[in-house]
Amino acid sequence: QVQLVESGGGLVQPGGSLKLSCAASGSFFSIYGMGWYRQTPRNQRELVAHITKGGSTNYADSVKGRFTISRDNAKNTVYLQMNSLNPEDTAIYYCNAALRVVPGGVMYDYWGQGTQVTVSS
Repeated sequence: QVQLVESGGGLVQPGGSLKLSCAASGSFFSIYGMGWYRQTPRNQRELVAHITKGGSTNYADSVKGRFTISRDNAKNTVYLQMNSLNPEDTAIYYCNAALRVVPGGVMYDYWGQGTQVTVSS
């Protein structure tokens, strides 16, 4: 059973910073792309940032220059450093990982349970 466990959310004032972490555990062969998505009650889930196994990254325009995604392949963990936060960043943040459970097997998407980020004074 594969699990993605997120941590690091919370309440922060505008202009502040938070760092999210997401660790994959369980039995699997390899993790490929990993990413962070966010969702608000009004909006669909949207991609925030993505990183490939080799370290190539891409970001939503709204977070470029403020957020940084990184990963530690040895720890099967992805991070999201969020700086200069503003109220529009308030959302539930979800971790995503594309992985194969066995060599040559189908690649599946797995999701974390979500962590709340609230930016408010």
